[in-house]
Amino acid sequence: MKLKSYFSATVESAMEMARKELGEEALLVNAKPTTGAARSLGAFEVVFGVTGTTPAGRGTAVRTALEPAVSAQPFPPPLPLDRVAQQDMAFQNTSFQNTPGQSTPFQNGTPQNHAASAGHLTQDLASLRRDMERMAQVLRAATNANLAVHVQQPELYQALVQAELDPELARRVADGAALEDIFQVDATLGRKRVPRAVVVLVGPPGAGKTTTLVKLAARYGLAARRPSHIISTDVHRIAAADQLRVLASILGIGCTVVETAHALEQVLEEHRNKEFVFVDTPGLARDEMDEGFDLARMLSAHPETDTHLVLPASMKPADLARTADQYAIFEPAKLLFTRLDETDRVGALVNMAARCALPLSFFSTGQQIPDHLEPATKPGLAARLLDAKSLAASALYTTSLADRAGENAALPVSPAIDQQTPKPSQPPAQPQPLVARRGGIREISKSFAAGVGV
Repeated sequence: MKLKSYFSATVESAMEMARKELGEEALLVNAKPTTGAARSLGAFEVVFGVTGTTPAGRGTAVRTALEPAVSAQPFPPPLPLDRVAQQDMAFQNTSFQNTPGQSTPFQNGTPQNHAASAGHLTQDLASLRRDMERMAQVLRAATNANLAVHVQQPELYQALVQAELDPELARRVADGAALEDIFQVDATLGRKRVPRAVVVLVGPPGAGKTTTLVKLAARYGLAARRPSHIISTDVHRIAAADQLRVLASILGIGCTVVETAHALEQVLEEHRNKEFVFVDTPGLARDEMDEGFDLARMLSAHPETDTHLVLPASMKPADLARTADQYAIFEPAKLLFTRLDETDRVGALVNMAARCALPLSFFSTGQQIPDHLEPATKPGLAARLLDAKSLAASALYTTSLADRAGENAALPVSPAIDQQTPKPSQPPAQPQPLVARRGGIREISKSFAAGVGV
């Protein structure tokens, strides 16, 4: 593939120039705003590639010194669609047509030709899919580069996009909208105006629901000295309920395992005197969602359930969106993200909150129980997106982060429960580590029993 760079005021005009010179076969490889001395040549540098030789009289594709490093990498030519169509037709003829007097490959006892044809078609389709994905990435990069030039704060826009914030949301922030206004947080447990909190965690397999549930129960149930109970409906995974039962016994919290939605409803009624009931649910894969329909219908119809959709922050944005759509049958009220310690790009969290129109509740930042759990706050998430200096320089906030840092201090529980349940007066505890890292969960329960604050 031969490459050539075009400089123009817009990406669209550069594409038109390439079509005229290189023909319709020209492939857009990269696009970026120009910098330094190259600005005199145009606002954008757009790199195009063409396979084989260029048409006569249309010039020769050259590689400029300003071309980015990605352009020097080998870029396989896209698969011609007519080749795919021809092979697909040949596959159909070989597989399903049998003229009189002519036997199929399987009748001859030689299925190799059929398998080879299907294998080539699969490879060609996979190659075409990869080419389309590359083109989509290039077009997105070109769109982002075009937006970066037309926003009020280009540097802020680029920083937000690098944090994987949606380009449209990043454009709004770079044009003066407050970053904290594009997403909502609600770090409370339970619904408003209900006597107790029935906290339900739903989500895909391996998202960290069980560990997060134990953290919530330890911090907001045991540490706050509020009657609590744990229910597990996860009878799909081997020993999953046993693991939760052991953790609950160490913390001194009751645990019940149920197998059906009807049994769950009965246990909820039996423990009506508890202020907190934490419900762990099975992680259902894409082809297992039908198995959770009865449970989803029961939970969404229950007047006291506060359902949190648990998602890993390290999951790909496309997979996050797909998973959220699958678990919509549970009608979650909030989003809870885990594994924030495994990624430094948290723009996807804001994207999901805006896409689902749901507030963010809690963040799990590690395996330590219950240390690695923090309530979601707007300043805290904004600080993860950008460093404090960038936030201050962009003048996006009406109040400083320091003025709002106190939001992390309070234990986030339902306002209705706070009003109805008096808290015992206790002398303030001296600040000290909750537990030595080597102590384990048994030491944590001892610390709670001794009244150590979290």
